[in-house]
Amino acid sequence: MRMQDIDLRQLRCLVAIVDEGTFTDAAIALGVSQAAVSRALASLERALGVRLLRRTSREVTPTATGLRVVAQARRVLADVSDLVREATSGHTRLRVGYAWSALGRHTVAFQRRWSTLQGDTDLQLVRVNAPSAGLAEGACDLAVVRRPPDDRRFATAIVGLERRLCALAADDPLARRRSVRLADLADRVLLVDRRTGTANPELWPPDTRPVTEETHDVDDWLTVIAAGRGIGVTAESTAHQYRRPGIVYRPVRDAEPVAVRLAWWRDDPHPALQAVLELLTDLYRAG
Repeated sequence: MRMQDIDLRQLRCLVAIVDEGTFTDAAIALGVSQAAVSRALASLERALGVRLLRRTSREVTPTATGLRVVAQARRVLADVSDLVREATSGHTRLRVGYAWSALGRHTVAFQRRWSTLQGDTDLQLVRVNAPSAGLAEGACDLAVVRRPPDDRRFATAIVGLERRLCALAADDPLARRRSVRLADLADRVLLVDRRTGTANPELWPPDTRPVTEETHDVDDWLTVIAAGRGIGVTAESTAHQYRRPGIVYRPVRDAEPVAVRLAWWRDDPHPALQAVLELLTDLYRAG
């Protein structure tokens, strides 16, 4: 048996016969002739090499194999329906991915202003801790990233800048300061997420770089910091999105700011791309 021996029309006919109870009622539900329904079922049974239905003068019932095939057919038809909806919803839904923090203090304003200005396009924020924040995985249509993607399939534009902050345990001696310098952190254990994080030892001069320990998720990062086993250097948006007891954030006054970028598929940008770029740029420009 080859896959091309089975088509969706046959599966729809099978499900309709079972649901409606007769070939005649199935034909009416599908808007085709009874002969077409009979031919579709016969060709499906031929392709599978099994009997799917028992037919008497009064009723049509699935065989044991037929019950299993009908259940699978329902799943296939539902998946196809989802596929069609996914492919055709590009103008009515916008998924914006992010890895750690969305837009910091601008997140709520972005959602509310989008609802007012672009109410016909449903906005969804999606957290995916991956280098492309979900673009490569198909989880989002646009992505907010704080490291430029290496993948040339994606284009990016800077929409704003964020200060770098140091995350410390609340009882850390440095937590009493209003701000810190990179040199103050050189003898600490720096927690880094090599996939999506913005902190790396290259922020420090070669001879004063801190020891690093890898983390894989913002919750792990926060837990280790709260326990006093390391410190983090992150974009300001993290402090707005992840306020946690036992952790304080202090500006790193001699560190370069973090560029916030919007990323999209270069050859297939979402129709709402320009509107998102303009709105995010306005929000960051307003401060």
